[in-house]
Amino acid sequence: MASAPLLDRASSFLAAHKRAVLLGAAAVVAVGGVAAAYHYSSASSSSKSRDLEKGDKADKARKDKKKVGKSKSKNKSKGARKGEESPILEEREPGQPEESKGDDDVLPDTPLTKEQIDAMSTEVSIFFGPGGFIHSPRARLQERARLAAAFKEQGNAAYKARRFAQAAVLYTRAIDVTPKPEPVFYSNRAACYINMQPPQHTLVVEDCDSALALDVNYVKALNRRAIALEALERFREALRDFTAATILDKFANQQTAQAVERVLQKLASERAAEVMKTRPPRLPSHTFISAYFAAFRSRAHPTLPGTPSQGDHTLLLALQALDAADYAHAHTLVHEALEQGVSWDEGRAEGLNLRGTFKFLTGDTPGAKADLLASLAVLPRFTQSLVKLASVNMEQGDPAGAFKCFEDAIKVDERDPDVYYHRGQVLFIMNEFTEAAENYTKSTELDDSFVFTHIQLAVAQYKSGNVANAMATFRRTLKAFPNRSEPQNYYGELLLDQQRYEDAVEKFERASELESQKSKSSPSHGPPNVLPLVNKGLALYQWKQDVGAAETCCLQALQVDPECEAAVATLAQLSLQQSKIVEAVGYFERQAELARSEPELVNALTYQFLRVVMASASQVEFLKNYPHMAAQLSALARGM
Repeated sequence: MASAPLLDRASSFLAAHKRAVLLGAAAVVAVGGVAAAYHYSSASSSSKSRDLEKGDKADKARKDKKKVGKSKSKNKSKGARKGEESPILEEREPGQPEESKGDDDVLPDTPLTKEQIDAMSTEVSIFFGPGGFIHSPRARLQERARLAAAFKEQGNAAYKARRFAQAAVLYTRAIDVTPKPEPVFYSNRAACYINMQPPQHTLVVEDCDSALALDVNYVKALNRRAIALEALERFREALRDFTAATILDKFANQQTAQAVERVLQKLASERAAEVMKTRPPRLPSHTFISAYFAAFRSRAHPTLPGTPSQGDHTLLLALQALDAADYAHAHTLVHEALEQGVSWDEGRAEGLNLRGTFKFLTGDTPGAKADLLASLAVLPRFTQSLVKLASVNMEQGDPAGAFKCFEDAIKVDERDPDVYYHRGQVLFIMNEFTEAAENYTKSTELDDSFVFTHIQLAVAQYKSGNVANAMATFRRTLKAFPNRSEPQNYYGELLLDQQRYEDAVEKFERASELESQKSKSSPSHGPPNVLPLVNKGLALYQWKQDVGAAETCCLQALQVDPECEAAVATLAQLSLQQSKIVEAVGYFERQAELARSEPELVNALTYQFLRVVMASASQVEFLKNYPHMAAQLSALARGM
């Protein structure tokens, strides 16, 4: 758990830079000259010029609204005056006839037939209502435009009255008679369909398709279609539309930006479930496993019985491999030992504890819980199994169950320092820093030789705002453990947080040096911990913006530990910062591969791999549909 701050910093980069991610691929395309000839000009301003004005204009319109028609049954319907906006309806006016309509215009209460509409475009004079005969092609087109506008206004009135089915019929009549297709008619009808019970999402998509075919910059139609596509679980298409709307709105619409996040989460969950079904369990990186086992104090191996079985001997080999940090062999051997049969209770409880631990590390949380419960069934006083069961409960979102495990462990052995340390870790994760510090202190009082209780106490003090106390605790820890790399590394993290870059780099370098010395003097303990090296890379980047030095540190770390999650995450963010989209995607894919559990995989896919891959794909389509926006996207990306 001590490595969490570094990995959190590495994995949170995209969440803090989602605007950069959304623009990254588009910037690459635009800068590459694909759309260099296009310039953002009048598209946005012309759209704005058609926007409905609100405020005073709307108030005046409500006072001055006129009758637009009456049915044969003498029911009168008041419509919205030109310029007045219905809720979530039109943001622009359709084309208007040159002559204004009179107060007593009569609209047909049944749809016009195709023949009647066609007749209005021929030389034949027809009689229609009180308006008399229409004799010229121009007059006939004006009459059709007048009818379309009137139907639309009656549709607006019905919509505001929440009569969505009636409004949809009226917009349909407007669409039927208009001489020139208007995107607002389709978008408004889509608004009706989306508000019906149940919503008619397929019809929403069809109408928004029509609206966008007429006006590709119609943001409201994009958003409506995206909402409908999301409801239809067509998430990739929904992401395409939400991304386009976000960019067209210049990232000013937070609701749309949040929709991008939401759809990505759904896509990630789908993909994670697919991956987890087919992916075999695998151990995480050496660095991760080492950090996990280092969080428990060393214990003597259980004594073999007088006549040990083959399973007993295999268990001892597994424990010896664990001591040598040969985790792959320890993992295999403990499974073999239990299959062969461990003959005595203490050994069987130990074996089940270790197998459950490896299951937890591979992401098999239910299997881990089963083994740990079995371990406790054999040896109820085994406090380490209770502590590890608490971690499993936290993984399953059951903090109450976790604290119950700690309480049971204290009842068994109130002087076990590991119980208080790990309860402090859970409280730390829950941001209960003061209570966490109390538990770390209690653990240290019982055994002050465990370096991590001192480190975590200092970090908890720092998180609580007691900076002076935290720094003092770290300085004491550095003196007490001069040959341990961990105090140097995590003290460096606090210095980095305070932007004391030079001091932080010095601590990270000292930590790396101590790790290298340990590895050379004790090769049996496995490769050195590479987290200080990754931290150094992050510090150099934040301090000097030295991307090359940061990448070198991370690549060196991966040479030692090819599965170091923090190094992969940092290289991904560095590639993204340089708009190296292809390289970033490769690292994001690798990070998804390294995810230990389904929740971790969902997080990796959502905030890293999918955000770039899907956003890039969405932007490729965006630039295809909106080439005139390429120059603006490039400028926005450069100005981030």
